[in-house]
Amino acid sequence: MHATYYGANGWLLEWGSLRVLVDPWLRGPLVFPPGPWFFQGQIAHNFPVPEQLDLLLLTQGLDDHAHPETLALLPQSLPVVGSASAAAKVTQLGFTQVTALKPGSSFDVGELSITATAGAPVPQVENGYLHRHPEGSLYQEPHGYLPADLAAEPLDAVITPVVDLGLPLAGAFVRGSHVLPQLLERFSPQTVLASTAGGDVQFSGLLTRWLWQRGSVEESGRQLAGSSRLIDPIPGERYALARSGHG
Repeated sequence: MHATYYGANGWLLEWGSLRVLVDPWLRGPLVFPPGPWFFQGQIAHNFPVPEQLDLLLLTQGLDDHAHPETLALLPQSLPVVGSASAAAKVTQLGFTQVTALKPGSSFDVGELSITATAGAPVPQVENGYLHRHPEGSLYQEPHGYLPADLAAEPLDAVITPVVDLGLPLAGAFVRGSHVLPQLLERFSPQTVLASTAGGDVQFSGLLTRWLWQRGSVEESGRQLAGSSRLIDPIPGERYALARSGHG
C-alpha cells in the first residue's frame, strides 16, 4: 500500500496496480464565494494528473475537496464515488459513472472495499472512508470527525488532520488534535499521515484574518505510542505504508 500527498486534502492511494485519487487539487487557485478578496488559496506547485486511475473518490462537494479546475482535467468516463453533495457536483460537470455513498454503504473496486462513514457536518454530513484491501487497510476523514458508533478494528494507517482550525464564533471546523487520540485508541494504526493543513498552501483574503490554528505536528507526534509513526508528508512524495500485522 502506497500514498502520495498533493497538499491540502489530496491523495493518490495505491494497492498494487489499483490507483484511487482522493479529493485532488492539482493546479490553479481555490476561491470561495464571494471572491478572491474574501478567501483564496494557492498551492505551491502544480502536479500532473496521475496516470492509469481506477477511481476518483471525494469526501465532500466543497471546492477544496472537489476542486473544479482539477476535475476539468480528468476524463469524464473515470468512475467517481463520493458523498451526496460530491456526486451531485461531478454529475453536473459531466462525469458519467457516478456513485453516491451514504454513511454505512460500501463500494467495491477490484479487491478494494470502500465503506463510507459519517464525516464533517458542513452543514450536511459529508463522508469519511474505510478502505480494506488484502495489501492494507486505511481510514481517512479530512476534518477530524470520527463517528461514535464506528466499530473499533485494527488498521494499518489513518489519514487525518492533526491540528485544529477554526473561526471565532463558529469554533473549530477541523478537529485534528481533538480526534487523534480517539483514532489511536480505535484503530491502533501503524502509520498516521497528517493531512488537510499541509502542503505549503498559501491563503489570502479577508477570512484569513480570523482563521486560527491550535496544535502542531510536533505536539501530535508526542501523542503516538511507540508502535505508531506520524508522517508529515511532503507534497509529491510517495510513501510506502507497511502492514502492521493486524488481521
